[in-house]
Amino acid sequence: MSTGETNLKALISNMEPVLNAGEYVFCTATNIDSIPRADTICEVKEKEGITVILSIENAKKHELSYEYIAAWITLNIHSSLDAVGLTAAFATELGENNISCNVVAGYYHDHIFVDVKDKEKAMEALWGMTKK
Repeated sequence: MSTGETNLKALISNMEPVLNAGEYVFCTATNIDSIPRADTICEVKEKEGITVILSIENAKKHELSYEYIAAWITLNIHSSLDAVGLTAAFATELGENNISCNVVAGYYHDHIFVDVKDKEKAMEALWGMTKK
């Protein structure tokens, strides 16, 4: 099992952002037992409830309310969970372009959720970082 890249320069120059098809939403519930795991992207347990990220179609199917519609960008480099600076670097770049981001780190990749209206601008900013 590979532990992933830790060198910040290598992470940025090789991050290869990929825009996943579809629109995604963040929903909250007190119980998600009725939602099949196959329908969710991610879940986070908080004291106020459980946040689930899922496609807008699945949110509607399960009658979950949402406010924020996002595009999902995956950084296609296996970043180490103990790599330092990658999240700060891309969050700063997106912030300088007036793009909010919500980040989820998986074992292999970082996943960035941006407002659907900013998806192309975000992709341009992220690809721009790889060329600096």
